[in-house]
Amino acid sequence: MTEPPLLYEVQDYVATITLNRPEKMNAFNPTMLQLWADAIESAGHDEGVRVVVVTGKGRGFCSGGDVSNKEVGGDLFGESLVAGRNGLRHSVHQVPRALANLEKPYIAAVNGAAVGAGMDMASMADMRIVSDRAKFGMAYVRVGLTPGDGGAYFLPKIVGMARALELMWSGRIFTAQEALEMGYAQRVVPHEEFIPAVRSFARELARGPAVAVQLTKRLAYRSQEVGLHEALEMAEHAMVLARATEDSREGPRAFAEKRAPVFQGR
Repeated sequence: MTEPPLLYEVQDYVATITLNRPEKMNAFNPTMLQLWADAIESAGHDEGVRVVVVTGKGRGFCSGGDVSNKEVGGDLFGESLVAGRNGLRHSVHQVPRALANLEKPYIAAVNGAAVGAGMDMASMADMRIVSDRAKFGMAYVRVGLTPGDGGAYFLPKIVGMARALELMWSGRIFTAQEALEMGYAQRVVPHEEFIPAVRSFARELARGPAVAVQLTKRLAYRSQEVGLHEALEMAEHAMVLARATEDSREGPRAFAEKRAPVFQGR
């Protein structure tokens, strides 16, 4: 029986999305994109999920769109400008739009090459933990194209405008270590230790106070879109909500009792 192009599992409050086309370096097709967006939405609604991880099966994280698939590489742009615009909107753009509504931590576990739209997909995550074998590249310019999947929005927010433009204009490939040095990756892990390290980090994060974690993510992102006074008002509201949770009482109690807190996510 043929496996689906994307796998989804939940364990220990961590949902793992695995891109499952290793023979294509996990290049996405329409089916994978729909499953990807659906998985993000499902994780967002599932109270048994506190952290979401996306990774790839095999040697690559994601090599972008499958250009051998007419719906991604050919017919998507071939007939008219309107068809090309709507093609992106109704295919790959489903993923960043779904992520815009996800308030739970979303971690890209980059196990291998993330190039072109594949790097865009990694850039959409809240943070990136990468294997020392990972490589990155905004390769659009090399084929006369512009970033089509959100990379021009996300990348400058991560590494700054000048560095982002340099990467997009050159289309050069860079290493995991360089990704760490420029702040694109938050952690580089030896490949042999990669999966256990990602799982350990995700589980530790999932054991935290889920409401406070999610409110913090919402506050951090939305504060970038408003002025100081509005950001401070949002901080007030978030604090009121956080202080109303059971976890906000468990934390100080555990500290006073000199033990590790046991957060319930409520």
